Amino acid sequence: MSAGGHSLDFSLAQKTTVILLCALTALISHLALAVFNDGVRPFMLDFIQGRSTRSATTAVSFGLSAGFIFGLGAPMALSTGVLNPWLLFLPTDVLGLLSPKKWLAPLLGGAWGALVVFGLNGANDVAHDLPVDFLTAMQQMATPILFLFTLFPVLAITRQFGKLRGGIAGIVELALVILTMKLWPDVFPGAAAMAVGVVMLIGFATAKDLRQRRADREEKAAEQRSGAPAGGGGPAGPDAAVTEAELDDPMRSLFSASATRLRKHLPLFMLLGAGVCLLAQMHVFGGGEATSFLIAKEDYSGAAQVDFYRVFGFIPLIATTALASGAYAIAGFTFVYPIGYLLPSPWLALLAGAAVFAVEVLALSWIGRMLGRLPSVRDSSEHLRNAISESLWLAILFGSLLAANTMGGGLGILIVGGLYLLNEATGRVVVRMAAAPAAVLVGGVLLNLLYWLDLFTPVKG
Repeated sequence: MSAGGHSLDFSLAQKTTVILLCALTALISHLALAVFNDGVRPFMLDFIQGRSTRSATTAVSFGLSAGFIFGLGAPMALSTGVLNPWLLFLPTDVLGLLSPKKWLAPLLGGAWGALVVFGLNGANDVAHDLPVDFLTAMQQMATPILFLFTLFPVLAITRQFGKLRGGIAGIVELALVILTMKLWPDVFPGAAAMAVGVVMLIGFATAKDLRQRRADREEKAAEQRSGAPAGGGGPAGPDAAVTEAELDDPMRSLFSASATRLRKHLPLFMLLGAGVCLLAQMHVFGGGEATSFLIAKEDYSGAAQVDFYRVFGFIPLIATTALASGAYAIAGFTFVYPIGYLLPSPWLALLAGAAVFAVEVLALSWIGRMLGRLPSVRDSSEHLRNAISESLWLAILFGSLLAANTMGGGLGILIVGGLYLLNEATGRVVVRMAAAPAAVLVGGVLLNLLYWLDLFTPVKG
């Protein structure tokens, strides 16, 4: 058993699903139809249009993904016993792009999936047999991640709408956490708080956009009554509209071409959605850091709520980058995660995943137009993403130091904290989010070496 209570000794069905899904995602990456890494997607347009080579695009993908694979994906999987997208889909991004032949891509992806499902359990067993069990120590990350992650809507509201509304949101969330812990001790305490926080943020943003649109209509009506067009010269109306359309036409054409390209491969995307949703339904996969710990605790409804709220931070990013580049996201808008966690049957997961991806791909153009009309809602998405990253960075850092203290006391904190600070001082060789868990793994290895040299006695308990 893993530290998180989940076995890494997967069933045959689970192993088969992971291997086939990794093969499929590598193929889709090879075809430049979708990648998981949001940072890679903007580079895909040059690759699709032949302005960038396959090797150059692969180098970009590897450079942006390696830290997350080995610094976050692998440690999270080993400490929770739950697979995650950084461990499965970032490597298949790289392998798919790397493959020079279409037939080779799924073979490489499937081989990676096999390595994960057959190799993790052995690595897990070896690590737990060491004198300094750093994987069990990494369970200390769970509490900071689950509780500090709850605050991301408060941070987003404060950044976008100021201290007063942010303070009100913070008080409301704190009260809801306390109330949930008191009245419903078996429910994840942050679930209701995050729900209310996200609703408050979207409500503030929507109200602002509606007020702005109403003010714009009133201004336009006043100009028409007075006969004085905005801008001070020439007739307004049709000519101005034509000019705006002409100026906007290149981007509109690009978006239309990208949406058409993705719709042409709708059956492949439906197959992808079915596979991701099935994997989530098997409860061996978590879509995020907090979700992985909730899945490990078998709190599937809590995991579904957490991943559902995250969706609102990523819809605009995924939609706009997909329309601009012609490459979608491997997990789509990630609605398939929470849906999969809650469904009782794998057959329902297959059908639901396929249907969700079909709707998402077909609705991309409409979503892009809607986002253009709601700039404050679009800005809220960016604030949500930044708040999620900021809260998780602090939670992971704090949890990693707790893990260091558990496995090595003051010496553990010195090694792990020192490695983290060294990474910061050298320009972040490992990405910030993954640096602390990677430091725990390296620190655990060093402490075991010191034990074998009779220079360190493991902390008891």
